Amino acid sequence: MFPGARGPGRDRPPQPSALPAAALPPPLLPSPLEPLDDDRFARHGVQLLLKRDDLIHPDLPGNKWRKLVPNLTAAAGRTVLTFGGAYSNHLRATAAAGRLLGFPTVGVVRGDELAHRPLNPSLARCAADGMRLHFVDRAAYRAKAVPAGLDTSAMYIVPEGGSNAAAVHGCLTIGRELHGLADTVAVAVGTGGTLAGLAGGLTADQRALGFPVLKGGFLGTEVARLQQAAFGARTGDWLLDERFHFGGYARTAPELDRFADGFEELHGVPVERVYVAKMLYGLTVLAAEGAFAPGTRIAAVVTGQPASSSR
Repeated sequence: MFPGARGPGRDRPPQPSALPAAALPPPLLPSPLEPLDDDRFARHGVQLLLKRDDLIHPDLPGNKWRKLVPNLTAAAGRTVLTFGGAYSNHLRATAAAGRLLGFPTVGVVRGDELAHRPLNPSLARCAADGMRLHFVDRAAYRAKAVPAGLDTSAMYIVPEGGSNAAAVHGCLTIGRELHGLADTVAVAVGTGGTLAGLAGGLTADQRALGFPVLKGGFLGTEVARLQQAAFGARTGDWLLDERFHFGGYARTAPELDRFADGFEELHGVPVERVYVAKMLYGLTVLAAEGAFAPGTRIAAVVTGQPASSSR
């Protein structure tokens, strides 16, 4: 085990290059589309629907199924190395896929100070699923530097959040599943891959609306870059509303917590706080501002589950 690593090491032979999905419990696809009775939208003549990607798979919920399966197919049983923060849903999903499919996983975790602390529940789940965790300082993480001494020549590297050209193609299906069912498709944006893909899968008369959960105003450039890598050009009608990050990644505020609690109570749907709550909050503000014409059908993509709902 390399310095700073945590979790069991595994020396497993490469698996056949068959589609990994065949070895997983079957996904719920297309994911359900649920109409909601919500006066904050109805009073403006707008229909809100939830695209329940959080129900796709118990171990790879939300956009993780759509983004990871194409990458795991390409990995063909090799060790998968990827990156994430201390509470990364992407790390948990990758570790779970490794357990289910029998391939080794390595997680590069932001924050070298975490190496000497007890693992939080998210990272403990990763380790229990067999992922080797390697903690790096924030400068090295921003550079996406592979840890020194780690031989990656036989590994398949997946970027932070799983967002690359393969993942973008995997997310095309979100848009295609909504043909004729929605006018605007809304999604939270972390690394950009989900928005890049779903926008490419929409028809010419549909629009995608992204709500960044990070501040800095850089995600529009990243979404365009991912579409260029996947499709050769910017694709689809999409835009970002940068107002609802609440201070940045995993940041919140009492107002957002009250909103999410109220939404859960009203609709009986668990609301993930890092991504989904910010998107839903942003949609209610836009509806109040009159941003949507009467008759608009908005499909809000629920890309993940609250941490308490995860394995």
